[in-house]
Amino acid sequence: MKELGAAIIGCGAIFPLHAKTLTGIDGVSLLAVADIDADKALHAAKEYDCQATNDYREILKDNRIHVVHLCTPHYLHAEMATELLQAGKHVLTEKPMAADLPSARRILEAAQQSTGQLGVVFQNRYNDASIYIKQVIDSGIYGKLLCMKGIVTWHRSESYYSDSDWRGRWSTEGGGLLINQTIHTLDLLQWFGGEVASVKGSITTDVLNGVIEVEDTAHACIDFTSNVRGLFYGTNTYLENSPVELELVFEEGTINLRRDHLYLWKDGKETLLCEPRFSATEGKSYWGTGHKRLIEDFYEHVARGQKFWLDGAEGIKALELVAWIYSSSQKAE
Repeated sequence: MKELGAAIIGCGAIFPLHAKTLTGIDGVSLLAVADIDADKALHAAKEYDCQATNDYREILKDNRIHVVHLCTPHYLHAEMATELLQAGKHVLTEKPMAADLPSARRILEAAQQSTGQLGVVFQNRYNDASIYIKQVIDSGIYGKLLCMKGIVTWHRSESYYSDSDWRGRWSTEGGGLLINQTIHTLDLLQWFGGEVASVKGSITTDVLNGVIEVEDTAHACIDFTSNVRGLFYGTNTYLENSPVELELVFEEGTINLRRDHLYLWKDGKETLLCEPRFSATEGKSYWGTGHKRLIEDFYEHVARGQKFWLDGAEGIKALELVAWIYSSSQKAE
């Protein structure tokens, strides 16, 4: 693999997962970390034996750095990604691409004109169950996909929002539950279903009124051009972070994801299709296990000069679906 220098901007909750993964990739060196909180950057730099800065623009001028990870709040993604791509850096950004669609489209434009690649972190596409489901759909082994549903019941406390002043606000987070937590499940639904024809949904704030100005609960009915119907429900008001539940109904069987195990119900019998390969070093179990694999795959594509498949054009689709649900909810008011 070509020698690649890396930097990570943002040393918050997701930073360790990115940094630890980089230490295990041959030919990749983490050279710098950046955070507006200088102490946080210094602490991270000491742990990973690299340089620290509280100004990400220093990374723009560092020719040793080829790949930059964006682990910053949503509202900072667009400006940073655009500048980095214009400087010819490869950019791997955490979801969502941006806090809103116009900002995401600016990133897409910058990526189209850049010598660098853009990757978007939707790690659940790399989960064993997700890969298996996509193969089943593409192969047609159980006939045509008819309908599917995704359910997310997680918990976010008041302190989750009060400890980070950018969370829970339209101007900085771009939304709530939909854009931050359940966007991964929505991404899977649109990946499985294909082009979206119409969406009708609603958002509410059931528990965190007075704490956040965005939603903590949402549901939607998603119709695809393939005539598949998808139903979605998500909330941050549960008292447990339960594993995501998926169900896909085919002409000749039904597939269920329960506690990260994938089952087939066919001819009155249930069969285990696959189970997760979860490692505690790869993040929280209810996130899925795909972060490490996605990051490694991105670097392999960059090193080989190949186009990364989960790019901006793919990454914006889930954000478009989120925006569609928000718009639908406003029209229903």
